[in-house]
Amino acid sequence: MGGTQAIRSGKDGRGGLGNVLSGIAVAIGFALFLGGFVWGAVVYRPYTVPTDSMMPTVRPGDRVLAQRIDGAEVRRGDVVIFTDSQWSDSPMVKRVVGIGGDVVKCCGAAGELTVNGTPLDEPYADTTEPETGLAMPPGQTAPTGTPFEVAVPEGNLFLLGDRRAASLDSRAHLQEAGQGSVPRSAVSARVDALAWPSVTMLERPATYAALPGGISQPGPLRLQVVTVLAGAALVVLGAAYGPVARVLARGRRQERAGVR
Repeated sequence: MGGTQAIRSGKDGRGGLGNVLSGIAVAIGFALFLGGFVWGAVVYRPYTVPTDSMMPTVRPGDRVLAQRIDGAEVRRGDVVIFTDSQWSDSPMVKRVVGIGGDVVKCCGAAGELTVNGTPLDEPYADTTEPETGLAMPPGQTAPTGTPFEVAVPEGNLFLLGDRRAASLDSRAHLQEAGQGSVPRSAVSARVDALAWPSVTMLERPATYAALPGGISQPGPLRLQVVTVLAGAALVVLGAAYGPVARVLARGRRQERAGVR
């Protein structure tokens, strides 16, 4: 009698191998789901951009996810979060244009920014003059309005905002020690993605890829998102197995009873 009940229990979804597998799926799914969030919290930090100096890449009030990195990992083209007492007591966000040993110059023959004599193609830069609304040549030096040529000291970074006409960046500190550059050690994180109001991965500018050292690789954010989504799917599927199996078993019993 007890054996017959056990068999029925297995057939209607209340026990047996199916329930064991569904329980394992829920356990693995929960581990992946929670682990993905914990992994993300360890690797990334959220940051709200307060100014318009990085438009159109990042707008005021945008929430970004920045990967915690050591300054030694920074490459040209990276959008970084840093704190330098000569600039501000608060964290700032700018794009790395030059690294130690580079010669950054404005402007080239066509009015563009150059690094070690190589003109930069900067489609991400907003070169519109705020007062007039007229487009400025790429690499224009506003707000200082003065052409420059800087040899970036070893261990330092030369940083510009993407909205060139409205960014107080390395150009505003050219007369200070390091000619406006900041130490790599000032960097605490590299922006990998926009998290709000839309979710968008930040592209690494191709214009820097041909320069020595190339460009940085994206962090593990995509893998973390996949881990969380896979975990959630396993939890839902595993939890749904029992009810679905019972409904199917009930339907089969009713069908057999109808045949009789």
